[in-house]
Amino acid sequence: MALVSTNSLTSLLFITSSLLLLLGSFHGTKAQSTPPIVNGLSWAFYDSSCPKLESIVRKRLQKVFKDDVGQAAGLLRLHFHDCFVQGCDGSVLLDGSAGKPSEQQAIPNLTLRLESFKIINDLRSRVQKECGTVVSCSDITALAARDAVYLTGGPEYDVPLGRRDGLNFATANATIANLIPPFANASTILTSLATKNFDATDAVALSGAHTIGRGHCTSFTARLYPNQDPTMDKTFANNLKGVCPTNDSNNTTIMDIRSPNKFDNKYYVDLMNRQGLFTSDQDLYTDGRTRGIVTSFAVNQSLFFEKFVDAMIKMGQLNVLTGTRGEIRANCWVKNSDNSFLSTGVEMGEIGLAQS
Repeated sequence: MALVSTNSLTSLLFITSSLLLLLGSFHGTKAQSTPPIVNGLSWAFYDSSCPKLESIVRKRLQKVFKDDVGQAAGLLRLHFHDCFVQGCDGSVLLDGSAGKPSEQQAIPNLTLRLESFKIINDLRSRVQKECGTVVSCSDITALAARDAVYLTGGPEYDVPLGRRDGLNFATANATIANLIPPFANASTILTSLATKNFDATDAVALSGAHTIGRGHCTSFTARLYPNQDPTMDKTFANNLKGVCPTNDSNNTTIMDIRSPNKFDNKYYVDLMNRQGLFTSDQDLYTDGRTRGIVTSFAVNQSLFFEKFVDAMIKMGQLNVLTGTRGEIRANCWVKNSDNSFLSTGVEMGEIGLAQS
């Protein structure tokens, strides 16, 4: 039997200890990263004014997702579409009119789930009943997105709060310009996100949100018809053709074929097997600049969770309104100056969506 030298043993113990410390940093239910927090936001913003806020949101969403886990992806996507257009100000929640269409009527937002809007305003009503009108719709949207991740198996993390709601929604052109389409390639994704100070790791991590949810046929049938995209696995493509028999099919299909309702790293495994649904997914593995990041997330879920949390906290602070800017909406779909119900005794939770 070979003897181990003192120096070798010391080195081995050091490496083992370092590895245990590294693993320990990923142990437990709560993964918390600490990107810089913008002025006006705080980890403890509502500790005094609404201490039960996060409990109210989580308990309600636990029931919502138990009844329909698909709503988790809808809420997560709603937060993305709010933050990337004009910042995280709840502007995507605002209803428009025949003469002034809102962000909801812009093409990228037409597939946002109607139920997601209802859930946010229901949460706002429950929070207001407990605390009064002190919590913004944009903060509730951020918390709902966080819980959509955690309650479907993803990392738990704190959300800096203190956002205020915007007074105006963005134009259709601004909405289209700031939301990445499903047919975008990696170059488009990296260039677009770089303007918002996201790097390649952030871009790949945020794309991991596609580990839950569904995609519409029209978002990917150009990869099937008239010719199949050569970067798509043939069996996967044939299965998709069964769901989407024509290039204008109205059907939907799951985004992650391995674990469609669980927030995990299987989305990246899909990409490595050429089973990404959108071009914007699969090209992250095809492109050499992001391929290694995809691979690292596919083999290390803890690493993905860590980087996803970092990117989500950064995204959740894009162009936020704080302090005296904006307002705290009493109804998430209507700015306060247009809300005729504020002067009546009508329960806000009874107000319905203006759009069909």
